[in-house]
Amino acid sequence: MATDLHDLLRSLRVWDPATTELPSFDPAAAPAEPLALFTEWFAQAVAAGQPEPHTMSLATADADGTPDVRIVMLHGADADGWAFATHAGSHKGRQLAARPYAALGFYWSAQGRQIRLRGPVTTAPVPEGQADLHARSTGALAAALTGRQSDVLGSVEELARASDAAWERARREPDAPVPSWTLYRLRPERVEFFQGDAGRRHVRLVYRRTEAAWTKELLWP
Repeated sequence: MATDLHDLLRSLRVWDPATTELPSFDPAAAPAEPLALFTEWFAQAVAAGQPEPHTMSLATADADGTPDVRIVMLHGADADGWAFATHAGSHKGRQLAARPYAALGFYWSAQGRQIRLRGPVTTAPVPEGQADLHARSTGALAAALTGRQSDVLGSVEELARASDAAWERARREPDAPVPSWTLYRLRPERVEFFQGDAGRRHVRLVYRRTEAAWTKELLWP
């Protein structure tokens, strides 16, 4: 029997009490800048058992303004911005070259939390990007060495051959350079923290960057 998508959707619920504990969040006690709150929430997501809390949605747009989105991994966050990496010639790399502005989204279902950021994106110096790559796993280096990200693939066998060669080189040369691999940083102009509430009185706290400091405001849910 075929699955009825609409019936399946109506049967689902979010924030099941059996698996989700919605913490309280007092926005009046939030720190003056968003990085500190992000770090606190990230640590709490890890402690709550959130699977892969370091994955995030990255939204970009091409030269015509057509949007695109995908899941990538957070490589770090500091005063310079939230970092991620990809090949410069990939779809997202080309889109960022055409429009160096993006948005990030985190969703941590274990606690009913979302974090959204948007702002300009810059590239890190090449040595810093290569150092970031070589600090990761052998598999990450092998994937980067495989290259040709977003190009048309002729067959899965072609991928297997290229991947095997890349894994062999990654094991043999753990510092092998990947010239196209680029570290990007999004320096947020706006950051929103969303805390879900069982009574649908969700808390939304927004930080906006000004020349002098960050401002904070609440939004209706």
